Amino acid sequence: MAVDKEWFFQGRDAQQPPAMPWRTWLIMGGRGSGKTRAGAEWVAGMAAGLAPFANEKCGHIALVGETLADVREVMVEGPSGILSVSRVERPRFEATRRRLVWESGAVASFFSSEDPDSLRGPQFDAAWCDELAKWKHPQETWDMLQFGLRLGQHPRQVVTTTPRPVALLRDLIADKSVPVTRMRTAENAGHLAPGFMEMIESRYAGSRLGRQELDGELIEDRLDALWSRGLIEGIICKTVPPLKRIVVAIDPPASSGKSSDACGIVAAGIDHDGFGWVLADESLGQAKPYQWARAAIALYRRLEGDVIIAEVNQGGDMVKAVISAEDHTVPVRPVRAMRGKWLRAEPVAALYEQGRIRHAGRFPALEDEMCDFAPGGLSSGRSPDRLDALVWALNELMLGRDKVPRIRRME
Repeated sequence: MAVDKEWFFQGRDAQQPPAMPWRTWLIMGGRGSGKTRAGAEWVAGMAAGLAPFANEKCGHIALVGETLADVREVMVEGPSGILSVSRVERPRFEATRRRLVWESGAVASFFSSEDPDSLRGPQFDAAWCDELAKWKHPQETWDMLQFGLRLGQHPRQVVTTTPRPVALLRDLIADKSVPVTRMRTAENAGHLAPGFMEMIESRYAGSRLGRQELDGELIEDRLDALWSRGLIEGIICKTVPPLKRIVVAIDPPASSGKSSDACGIVAAGIDHDGFGWVLADESLGQAKPYQWARAAIALYRRLEGDVIIAEVNQGGDMVKAVISAEDHTVPVRPVRAMRGKWLRAEPVAALYEQGRIRHAGRFPALEDEMCDFAPGGLSSGRSPDRLDALVWALNELMLGRDKVPRIRRME
């Protein structure tokens, strides 16, 4: 029967709107748990004015993602996006105007967390916020959206995200007026590729990363980690002063197979007052040597860097040769690790504690590694490749090769 295909019967209970009155509905779920589908179905239902989503059609809807590309590729055109789930009426996608338009007159406009000010002026009666824990400027974007959510009799917003311990998400969870739905990846296993759950659980089940990315748990700081979320959130600055030196650091993987580590690629600089600045994290997963070499060179060119720092423990002379093969004009300084990762990271963590480091934006994946790095390594057992690249970059700029042995170790 056609009615069986309707979302009210097809979706899981966790994917249906709460029965209680709400203005904000928070959905926290693991990867592939069905949270994007829930958000897309809610928007489609609001635009059509269908129960149990809405009592009347919504006219102005905000779609807010980490980037505009994420809005388009995940929220709109993705396999669980709005265009895919629209059955009653498929909206018209106006790419140049960055919006969806329904025949009913409803309009869903695209917004990015990279540009909070774009939410100044527009007003809405509904909003869907996706991956809020990854937003570039979470609080500023959220605040601007709240001022604009003022149309209709009952303006509402849905938040779908994989949890990370950022301040805004903590505040939403603590708000008693916000119903919170939690979803596990395993609950949606029937809609995932065969063998995916077995593979992913064998590698990550029970780890901190698995609890966050599969079970949708909000994992707080490790007590024995070198960095904390609160420390990092307090050093994020929008404006970067003139820098007297910029380096790009690479922590290359030992291989390029399916089970290989990521390649850490982090850029940092130092200003004229002696403060270090983390400028970019463009690390790559399972990349071939020419791919990570090109990415590092592109970042070096874009930031007008002074040198590329490359760890050569794994690849020896190959690392420098690969970079030179792509662009022989780029200066490369090989570095070799003589101490363990924890001992190399301790002096850099001390710079953070001394207030001598700033971050020029949010780098969620890098921050996750920093706040999960303890004496035994990452809880997942994986290599902290982004963190390694960060350590090499800041060590080069602020500690120097000759100073590292004299840093007092906290053992």
